[in-house]
Amino acid sequence: MTIAEPPVRAPAAVRPRTWRDRFHGFAAHAANVLGTPWGFLTACAVVGVWLLSGPLFHYSDTWQLVINTATTIVTFLMVFLIQNTQNRDAKALHLKLDELVRANRRARNALIDLEDLSEDELRDLEREFRELRMKEPRRRPDAGDRRPPDA
Repeated sequence: MTIAEPPVRAPAAVRPRTWRDRFHGFAAHAANVLGTPWGFLTACAVVGVWLLSGPLFHYSDTWQLVINTATTIVTFLMVFLIQNTQNRDAKALHLKLDELVRANRRARNALIDLEDLSEDELRDLEREFRELRMKEPRRRPDAGDRRPPDA
């Protein structure tokens, strides 16, 4: 039995960049930069400068409002950037797993696109796998899978 190869998309350089592609590029870059120790240290420095400026502004309500407003806006915007990168990463991971399931002759193709099942269907499948685990003897991690392949 021959496994059909999935269609290959044109490279990103050939396709015109859409607004969505540009946004993803920005979101991925922002998440990569801001998620580093340097991003964290920069945020700490901003808070430090704000704290040190307190006496200059007599710890006024406006002084407090500046940091509250700034952190609220940054948090609001970062939620969307992080969600975009998480959605894309999850989709890519699902596609990779789907390809592994598709390519493995012993795997059940019904497991492809599990993320589209209802909660009840996922619960039933989880129960089925729990029962399978109970039936199979535990193997040592270094023992490997010594079962003969299906014919």
